[in-house]
Amino acid sequence: MEENGTYRWAPPKEKKEPNWKKVKHTVLSVIVILVLLLLVSTCYYTVDDKQQAVVTTFGRVTDITDAGVHLKLPFGIQKVQKVDVNVYQKITLGYDPVGISGYNVNDRDSAMITGDYNIVNVDFFVEYKISDPVQYLYSSNEPELILRNLIQSQIRNVVGSSSVDAVLTDGKEGIQMQVKELVTEILKEYDIGLTLVDVKIQDAEPPTQEVIEAFKAVETAKQQAETVINDAKAYQNAQLPQAQAQADQLIQNAEYLKQKRINEAIEKVAMFEAMYSEYAQNPAITRTRMYYEAISQVLPGVKLYINTGTQGGDVQMLLPLESLAGTEGGNAK
Repeated sequence: MEENGTYRWAPPKEKKEPNWKKVKHTVLSVIVILVLLLLVSTCYYTVDDKQQAVVTTFGRVTDITDAGVHLKLPFGIQKVQKVDVNVYQKITLGYDPVGISGYNVNDRDSAMITGDYNIVNVDFFVEYKISDPVQYLYSSNEPELILRNLIQSQIRNVVGSSSVDAVLTDGKEGIQMQVKELVTEILKEYDIGLTLVDVKIQDAEPPTQEVIEAFKAVETAKQQAETVINDAKAYQNAQLPQAQAQADQLIQNAEYLKQKRINEAIEKVAMFEAMYSEYAQNPAITRTRMYYEAISQVLPGVKLYINTGTQGGDVQMLLPLESLAGTEGGNAK
């Protein structure tokens, strides 16, 4: 527009063509910078003061590094896993912490039976740390769960061998030390890379009334079962000796009868041999004696007299058979 108010036509400006070569160069430069940044970022790692890093090369452990900045091979050739080794970690049994100072009671973990068959609620606080990062990462899938189950089982064993007074009053320190020693020894065999630092009884108290009633019901059932078992054993113990005595008596009777038969046989053999010896010496006398003895056995109630026919013609001398049969080797006159 000119000063006198008239418009002046002007040709349109020509559009400049973009410099594609320059754009391409810029894009390539950006890509190279990004690749370099990515390369640099994957070639180093930082380990905190409370950590150790486990370096693996193609899945195989090749190094363990402490705090500081370290280099590694990029593009996943080397991988790094950081583990908090200088940090005390905790396990709670019997309660679950809520917030800063709150907690929820967990009766399932805290209810335990003492050695004198009482129930107590015992809360434990356990501290542990990672002592070997390689074992911690690769020896088991859940090392913390293994440690928790181990501690819980050993606590129940120790409490189960202690009196209720010891658990509730002056025996807590001894229980803590015993649990720690047992768990420490077993952890050496497990090789899961964890070390037990401390075990403390946080609280110990009698259980609720519901738990007491349930425990009493269980104990009553156990006592009834034991009574039935003891009665059965008493009956067994009472019957076994009697049956054994009867068996022994039968055996003794059988042995007695056997020995009696043997002795009778031996006696008859001896009598036969003696009779045969006499018969060999005096056959006629022996036959007569055997005849008289047979008559006395057949007619035991009749007296038998022997007519010798040797005195005074018709006068006969009679001898009772007893004198002949009762005398070993007696002679007839």
